[in-house]
Amino acid sequence: MGLGLYFLIFLTSFLVAFICTPPLIRVSLRKNLTDTPGDLRKLHTRSIPTLGGVMIFAGTIFAYTLLLPLVLDYLRTDGEIKIVISDSCYLMASILLLFFIGIKDDIIGTAAIFKLLGHIMVGMILVLMGNIRITGFHGLFGQYAIPYWASVFLSVFTYVVIINAINFIDGIDGLAAGVGFIGAASFGVWFACAHSYMLAALAFALCGSLLGFLIYNFSPAKIFMGDSGSLIIGLILCVLGIKLIEFDPAQLPGSVVGISRPLFVMSVLAYPLIDALRIVILRSVKGTSPLEADRNHIHHALLDMQLNHRQISLVLYLYTILVVVSAVMVKNMDSTWAFVTVGGIAVVVLQIPLIIRFKKRKNKVSIVKEMDRHQAI
Repeated sequence: MGLGLYFLIFLTSFLVAFICTPPLIRVSLRKNLTDTPGDLRKLHTRSIPTLGGVMIFAGTIFAYTLLLPLVLDYLRTDGEIKIVISDSCYLMASILLLFFIGIKDDIIGTAAIFKLLGHIMVGMILVLMGNIRITGFHGLFGQYAIPYWASVFLSVFTYVVIINAINFIDGIDGLAAGVGFIGAASFGVWFACAHSYMLAALAFALCGSLLGFLIYNFSPAKIFMGDSGSLIIGLILCVLGIKLIEFDPAQLPGSVVGISRPLFVMSVLAYPLIDALRIVILRSVKGTSPLEADRNHIHHALLDMQLNHRQISLVLYLYTILVVVSAVMVKNMDSTWAFVTVGGIAVVVLQIPLIIRFKKRKNKVSIVKEMDRHQAI
């Protein structure tokens, strides 16, 4: 399939988001569908519309479904067409379910447990009905195939984790949209090189809508994506990641055959996954719910280093790009050693702002204690 069709899909979704977001902003402000400041965790100082996910949803779905018939023309067998249609149906149903869960939360709020149940339901639809699941580790740490029950559990868990990981990083203007754009673009290029037309089309449809939305979401943000946007981004990136891991290596061209597929997926999602992992561990140690919001994210640590929203987003965009490039650079290296090397570096680099914040807080506490001691004397 020519690059022209991929560009057309990207351009269509981009234009939908770019043209339709300003009217959505006006309507949201008129109807008071906004997020108001006041909570200590909130970083904005004025009321901002929260329904940006509507445009991410609309742009992605419109471009993908409108141009899917053109994509099907490039498939060689009826079996391939059947798989693409089946995957698309289950994916669209899952996206719709998550979209309505998100839009309800953005407008009137939804209890965390009900959102979690919705995420699990979506994972089960895609795993049990769509059969879009992880079947093994593909040589990572010397492991290959895993039992069916383990595959189902691991896959549903993966959907829930990645959906929430993207949701967790949506705390800075442009951060989730930008990281999602980089992730979708990376997956799109990989699938285009692998001649997987449907998945490349899906990736570029998401890519275009995120770029169109990011124009209004980058600092200073005029609109937030809300859960209706972050949940959809997480779901599509997760589906693309699982499909990439499970891609038949016998059908891969030389340009991507040497790249470790699990490592590539982990590198694309490195920032949200590492941040989510440390947040869940930290909250569990404190005895609080893993879904309870706080100010312990990596972007909060960067804020405490006096970086503004725009600088933080750019730093984390660069981080994501460098990790993805690193995964490609270790092409043909043993998959386990490549994973340990790139993954270890990715984890260590993200701890730097946390260490700096810890030292600053420690020094501040020491100064306060010293002042109290002098006053007591």
